[in-house]
Amino acid sequence: MTDESATDGTEPTHPHAVGHVHLKVRDLERALAFYRDVLGLDVTEREGRYVFLSWGERHHDVALQEVGGGADGPGLGVGLYHVAFEVAAPSALASVYERLREREVQVSPVDHGISKALYFSDPDGNGIEVYLDTRESRGETAWQGRNERFDPTDLA
Repeated sequence: MTDESATDGTEPTHPHAVGHVHLKVRDLERALAFYRDVLGLDVTEREGRYVFLSWGERHHDVALQEVGGGADGPGLGVGLYHVAFEVAAPSALASVYERLREREVQVSPVDHGISKALYFSDPDGNGIEVYLDTRESRGETAWQGRNERFDPTDLA
């Protein structure tokens, strides 16, 4: 979907990018270690029950908020299913997979034809996808319902 005003030289009137993801977690230090070690995010700011993490271009790409050990986990009903983070190369996807394996995190690798994705949960059960866009390299433009398992250790 495009904003028609963007094509006539005026300023767009709709959002154009996801600014950040804010996640509630039970244990801030445990979540911080996970996001820093697995996804390579760096701390930009800490304040009380909050920590802000970035890949370096913005103040934060991910915000973590500690809500306490007794908090309910994500449910099966309405709500965020997962957040997806893109990598630029097959080797980066393979590296994420290895870091998850080292932490004994259960991972579902899925080849969608237009992307290769790793689906997993953070320590609090928040759904995460890390994916490699493969549309250009495979000459595919649209998802055709493909959900096939692939071997992440066999990425070039």
